Amino acid sequence: MHQESTRNNQSLEQLQLVSFTVGEELFAVDILSVQEINRMLELTKVPQSPEGIEGVINLRGRIIPVLDLRVQFGISASSQDEHTRIIVVEVQGNTIGFIVDSVHEVLRINRSVIEPTPQMGTSIDASYVSGVAKLDEDLLILLDLERLLSPEALSKLSNMQRVAA
Repeated sequence: MHQESTRNNQSLEQLQLVSFTVGEELFAVDILSVQEINRMLELTKVPQSPEGIEGVINLRGRIIPVLDLRVQFGISASSQDEHTRIIVVEVQGNTIGFIVDSVHEVLRINRSVIEPTPQMGTSIDASYVSGVAKLDEDLLILLDLERLLSPEALSKLSNMQRVAA
């Protein structure tokens, strides 16, 4: 019995994260938010899309808006290559795809190594960040998906999905 409660406590202290790069930075999101990871798919442009939305993809009959995180973070766009991926996530009941430069791995890290968001010397808006963790030589930036998109942007995305469907 004691061993099981210890295991449960450890799982509460551990976070499972999907790590990926955008530009030169290493980011992560909680694996529970991630529905799937796809190779780059052809995007269909939608007129009057919210800023940063590159288009929509049809994923097994579901229309999913796709946001380029480089645009969202104010990083200059790069050409997409064989490493470019779309991470499909759930944010406040909305399914959204994020274009990232590459996906690395699923990480298990202890909550205790996550530090509050410092004043960042990067172009990324610190309000998108829920914390940072030092991993060997890398600084891992944990994204807060709830704050990445404003309620207004989420509403527009929701409308966009209905119109495109």
